[in-house]
Amino acid sequence: MAREAAAKQPGKRTDKPKKKRTPPQQPAATAAVRVSPPTSSRRRRAIILGTEVAALLTAGLIATIAVLGRSGNWFAGTGFWSNLLPFAGTVLALALVTAVFLRLWLPIRCRLMNRAAVLPASLAMLIAAGAGWYAAQDEFDRELGNLRTLVGGTEEAERSTLAHQVFASYRRCDLTQMQRIIERARVYESTIQEAAEVYGIDVEVLVGVGAAESSFYPRDSKDGGRGLFQITAPPKVAVELVKKRLALNELDLLNQRHNTLIAAATLHQYLTEMRGDLFLGLLAYNIGPKNGGLRSIMQQYGARDFVTIQPYLQNLPRDYPIRVLTAALAYRLWRLEGKLPRYEEGSNAMHIQSIGIPGLQVELTTVPSSRSHEGADQAA
Repeated sequence: MAREAAAKQPGKRTDKPKKKRTPPQQPAATAAVRVSPPTSSRRRRAIILGTEVAALLTAGLIATIAVLGRSGNWFAGTGFWSNLLPFAGTVLALALVTAVFLRLWLPIRCRLMNRAAVLPASLAMLIAAGAGWYAAQDEFDRELGNLRTLVGGTEEAERSTLAHQVFASYRRCDLTQMQRIIERARVYESTIQEAAEVYGIDVEVLVGVGAAESSFYPRDSKDGGRGLFQITAPPKVAVELVKKRLALNELDLLNQRHNTLIAAATLHQYLTEMRGDLFLGLLAYNIGPKNGGLRSIMQQYGARDFVTIQPYLQNLPRDYPIRVLTAALAYRLWRLEGKLPRYEEGSNAMHIQSIGIPGLQVELTTVPSSRSHEGADQAA
């Protein structure tokens, strides 16, 4: 009873107050370690992995081009057993080697990762560097050219044939005389540069046109050609474009700037008609509107390119594009080296071919034999 009375009395408590438990506070440094390091670490791992993958892909692409280009040269031909089947076998072997390499790479990668996270990427970059060094060699250029011919098919073969004609033409041209033509062209370089930029024409090709037309001696010719680019009957569209450009009502063909702008606009017009085919565009420039123009001649005979139109050009200058591009090639060599190297001396043939022909999206990487040069000389 005494206990119950004491419990009922106000102001007296028998139970001890419970202490509130507060969760232990972690140091600010510990909280920061849990948030930021995982993010930066994941980013770092992603960069390392991306570098490794990119390096291996680069090396793989270079190796693929080298193998396919070399095998394309080894097994060139149409025979099933002697050509097609061995090439297909090479492709299959390349796939198997790639699979084996990846299978070996994975355990090697794990061992390197146990030592340091950057070691696999470092090894991959070292492999890519070796492949890059090989890609800078002339041998790889030849293999790339072989692969380009293999993939390009008939079109690429035709372009290569025509390019060999240009190289053959350069080989037999009078380099002393060509040097003089190029030196005279320097007087008009700024004007040619302007015209080429305005109408999207390759500067070196435009120099080649001027060399073939007038040898950079502006004059009037017997067939009606006038000035630096021997303008005769330019397309009306080209003339109007130049008039608008110069804000003039009449153009003076003896004014070398007017003449050059008209030439560039005319070549641009013909290249557009010929869908960017440089050989056909140059041929159309030279033929002009006579006989209905080149397009009419091609439609008449069913020709589709420069190779198939040549048999129908007995009375027309089928060698004109070759002469233009020969001068353009000489101008490029002069700009790069300050001289015109002789094609047949030392390794100049390979060097000149590696430089390439202006305006052509092809660089030959195999040096033709003397027989192929003779054939090209006759074709040109």
